Amino acid sequence: MFVRIRPKGKKQSAGIARRGLVALAALAMLGACAVVPGGGPRNGADRNPALPSDQGRHRVALLVPLSGPNGGVGQSLANAATMALLDTNAQDIRITTYDTGSGAPAAAAHAVADGNRLILGPLLGDDALAVAETAKAAQVPVISFSNDATVAGDNVFVMGNIPGQAVSRVVRLARAQGATRFAALIPVGLYGQRASAAMLEAVRGSGGVLVGMEGYERTDSALAAAVRRLKTHGPIDAVLVADTAHFAAVAASLLPKPSAGGPRILGTELWSRDAALAHTPALQGGLFAALSDARFARFAESYRARFGSGPDRIATLGYDSVLMTLRVARDWPMDTPFPTARLFDRTGFMGLDGQFRFRSGEVVERALEVREVRAGSIIVVSPAPAHFGG
Repeated sequence: MFVRIRPKGKKQSAGIARRGLVALAALAMLGACAVVPGGGPRNGADRNPALPSDQGRHRVALLVPLSGPNGGVGQSLANAATMALLDTNAQDIRITTYDTGSGAPAAAAHAVADGNRLILGPLLGDDALAVAETAKAAQVPVISFSNDATVAGDNVFVMGNIPGQAVSRVVRLARAQGATRFAALIPVGLYGQRASAAMLEAVRGSGGVLVGMEGYERTDSALAAAVRRLKTHGPIDAVLVADTAHFAAVAASLLPKPSAGGPRILGTELWSRDAALAHTPALQGGLFAALSDARFARFAESYRARFGSGPDRIATLGYDSVLMTLRVARDWPMDTPFPTARLFDRTGFMGLDGQFRFRSGEVVERALEVREVRAGSIIVVSPAPAHFGG
């Protein structure tokens, strides 16, 4: 296998075990590939700085930060992309990694000059916008790992986990369970703006009533004041706290318990990152939506065996983006532009994080599960759908 890196960036470990994720490899059902992630050439690869000429291989660029403050996350994404190629034993794709740590536009220019027909990454929304013009001029689609839906469009796709989708999912379930009057506590800032927009749309779309929405600076005292204002809006069946489990617990402790006629607490995907959530008394009975972790544990075990440490949770985007590319590549003629239309397959793609697909607007749609905090544990009360409905 040919392995080398094209950017300025850190060197990776050369030792990569061959034990794979057999079940996910079967999902791809694809041919093989040549990899060019970090670490320099191996197994007799050409040591010329220029990429070798390709016969029968599509060139795909992976743009991630391998240096700078996000270098660890970028390395995790790059390692996961390598794993996907090894696990599927693919041979018809060459993936070259470019370091965005010292500038995403320069990395994109190198990728385009090297003849890549698809860009996976970059990680950040601002970087996706920065590379968009260069990529569009070369007719190269960009599949960003960002979760900022506002950067999507004009051949830039957003593949990250969109916070608004988690809000919509948990609101729909609460509505199905009988909640009618909804309210929300929204932190000041960009995340809060997106959560509030998603809340408005979700409540209206599910036939509920939004009786109040209060904003707050992210301090306990400011949140307490917002809770006092929220209580003036009358009876509430469910209240979304669009923040971490800490702030949700502060708010819940100031509201009547559901057993005493108080509202049920709804959370966001941020709760899934809190190891102490299950043992937070104020949040017992709370609901939140998140990506399924059903496949992540096995992925993490295989990743650790290969690289000596665990993956960042976001690393699954690197793996799943490669699986998606390989599936599309089955109908991608050599020496032609990437068939972007195939990304809009209504049946979607299966990956480590479950089903996903792209809809109009070039933003990912993900199948999310809903979990409940219950008696010192986290219970899945509504599994992620196995298939999209239409």
